[in-house]
Amino acid sequence: MRVSGQSVQPVIAALCGRALKPREATYLAFRAADGTPIDHGLAIHFPAPHSYTGEDVLELQAHGGPVVLQLLLARCLEAGQAMGLRVAEPGEFTQRAFLNDKIDLAQAEAIADLIDASTEAAARSASRSLAGEFSREVHQLRDALVQLRMLVEATLDFPEEEIDFLKQSDAQGQLDRLRDRLDQVLARTRQGALLREGIQVVIAGQPNAGKSSLLNALAGAELAIVTPIPGTTRDVVSQTLQIEGVPVHVVDTAGIRPQGEGADPVERIGIERAWGRIAQADAVVFLHDLTRTALADYRAADEAIAHSLREKLPQAVPVIDVWNKADAAVPPSPPATSLTLSAKTGAGLDLLRRRLLEVAGWQSAPEGLFIARQRHVQALRQVGQHLALAEAHLAPQALALELLAEELRLAQSALAAITGEFTADDLLGVIFSSFCIGK
Repeated sequence: MRVSGQSVQPVIAALCGRALKPREATYLAFRAADGTPIDHGLAIHFPAPHSYTGEDVLELQAHGGPVVLQLLLARCLEAGQAMGLRVAEPGEFTQRAFLNDKIDLAQAEAIADLIDASTEAAARSASRSLAGEFSREVHQLRDALVQLRMLVEATLDFPEEEIDFLKQSDAQGQLDRLRDRLDQVLARTRQGALLREGIQVVIAGQPNAGKSSLLNALAGAELAIVTPIPGTTRDVVSQTLQIEGVPVHVVDTAGIRPQGEGADPVERIGIERAWGRIAQADAVVFLHDLTRTALADYRAADEAIAHSLREKLPQAVPVIDVWNKADAAVPPSPPATSLTLSAKTGAGLDLLRRRLLEVAGWQSAPEGLFIARQRHVQALRQVGQHLALAEAHLAPQALALELLAEELRLAQSALAAITGEFTADDLLGVIFSSFCIGK
């Protein structure tokens, strides 16, 4: 249990009955109002400003039973009532740490990402972001941007000096180097966001193409029911896998029948849900059954599904054609972009895993990758857009200094939103509300 703020001293006096040595664990009895012990445990006092939140902080480590913790919570609230002690909102401890300049916003987000990490690589990357690695990259970009802004502002403010600050200081070269560095940071940030959020992959195809078998093979477990009966899968079944540390959220769907031919009402609902999940996918694995490719009806149905996929999916969403049941039939000569595998034997699964990483844009990450979020990627893209406009205004034939100065200012503002130097209150509310209560 954690207490932060001006209520810490009254709570220490009431529960512990004595002063605590700063930053040392003290074993003692936590006492009720009548002096009887509620529990025995450890108490640690972190005086301000050397604490997680930057305020006075008390941490109590008791036995984890819910009744004991409720008694301790009630006693803390009773002891701190006069000082306005209350139960914390989700993420409020971390929000106070941010507001008290103990961490910046990117580090605050990294705390939640570390807690929520679904892979070892994501956890290690979140730890590096928490240590400030991503923030340092952003600060280096900011410093270079501020230097460039100073040159432009000096040229605007002192036109009578007849000094070409921009030419003397190689403003064009500085801007080029800044854009190159931004591209490098953006590439790493995209990889960090992929580590955090992963990729949503939907397996689609006709009934009995082997979709559930493929999900089971990728997961290494019997997650979905597999039978020879068409239409066995009625609802979506999903599982998160790790491929090189990247979370891959794989969704098995009901077999798709063109226009719902031959499907009962329940199966039709499953097909509708399948199309709903396909619409949300980052990539679609279109599974074909090699044992039925000679059947004209089967080929026609596959072509109808392929046509629907092209119509309903954005162009940016890749469709991976995969030919299943290679153990039972000789593969034809599919397009070079197709894959052949056997969900039954596992042959070809590694090729599919590599293809999924390729379509996700994953590059084997060097050690030292930091975690990131899509909002960071969007902010850096905005910086790039403003720098591109700034370069256009810096060109000799344009040389619109006021517009150049404004684009550089907007670029710095977009950078500042990453670390929270200038951030709207509504964005802070969204970020910290996603934390668990104790953080």
